[in-house]
Amino acid sequence: MIAPGNWRKSSFSGGGDGDNCLELASTPGTLHLRESDTPATVLTTTPTTLAHLLAGIRTGVPSRQD
Repeated sequence: MIAPGNWRKSSFSGGGDGDNCLELASTPGTLHLRESDTPATVLTTTPTTLAHLLAGIRTGVPSRQD
């Protein structure tokens, strides 16, 4: 598990200590994402895979990673 001090809140969370935001932590070659209201559930991925997902969301066209 990632140490709590390594988690960063999204700039879209509006600041404060609210439980309505996305948090991100990273380790070499890996990204960890969680919602602040359910911190025990963590999505782990790579920067490349996340970039492909975000590109597909933005364009509406899924990209294929080979």
